[in-house]
Amino acid sequence: MLFDSHAHLNSGQYSDDLEKIVEAIEQSDVEYVMDIGYDLESSVKAVEHAKKYPWCYAVVGCHPHDAETMDELTLAMFQGLAKKPKVKAIGEIGLDYYRNLSEKDVQQHWFRRQIQLALELGLPIVIHDRDANDDVMRILKEEGAFSKSRIDSLGDVKVLIHCFSGSKELARQYIKLGAAISIAGPVTYKNARRNIEVVQEIPIEHLLIETDSPYLTPEPLRGKRNQPDYVRYTAEKIAEILGISYKEVARITCENARKFFLID
Repeated sequence: MLFDSHAHLNSGQYSDDLEKIVEAIEQSDVEYVMDIGYDLESSVKAVEHAKKYPWCYAVVGCHPHDAETMDELTLAMFQGLAKKPKVKAIGEIGLDYYRNLSEKDVQQHWFRRQIQLALELGLPIVIHDRDANDDVMRILKEEGAFSKSRIDSLGDVKVLIHCFSGSKELARQYIKLGAAISIAGPVTYKNARRNIEVVQEIPIEHLLIETDSPYLTPEPLRGKRNQPDYVRYTAEKIAEILGISYKEVARITCENARKFFLID
């Protein structure tokens, strides 16, 4: 029982063989996949996939790379999409100062507006943070995105930090604020010291797993295009790190993701 909490089945990289990827998912231990939007077109596709595949759910929103494509009309269109069946969050939204494909002030403005939209709709948010730790946390706090107190169940958590790459100290701060942390394929890499420390540091009740496919393929398949059924390699590595069984990691992280996204 695996839950890939962050994949991009809406990516153009799957346009020629999506049904082959679907077949691999359906023959694997994966029971749920979140198809994550990164702009309007990909969000529409995610909603379509959620309608077509019983195991698929959608997240809609604009990635910071594409912040300069946003306006209030586009935000209203995201609002409409977010009310569709099986849409479970707003994302992936946030800040990316590594590539700076949109100006920082533009990224921050539309990050805030999408947080506000999520709060208005009562939906959780999926966060992208690259080289922008301080500003991401500051804006999340200023916009009131976190749950009000530390909780033991992910049923009340409103913030998920996707593909977490920060320090164990940063992870600890997010957990205290009531956020959830998602771990991806890089935890399997040889230089994964920080990722391993994070897995060791945070309560497993706040841990989700993901592929971020078609990117960040885990070992031993690194170099190939990633896909949701490869999330098992991340689960196996976390099991190794924590000294528990693969089945236990799969069960707990699946349960965590279902609680976070409010999937019965």
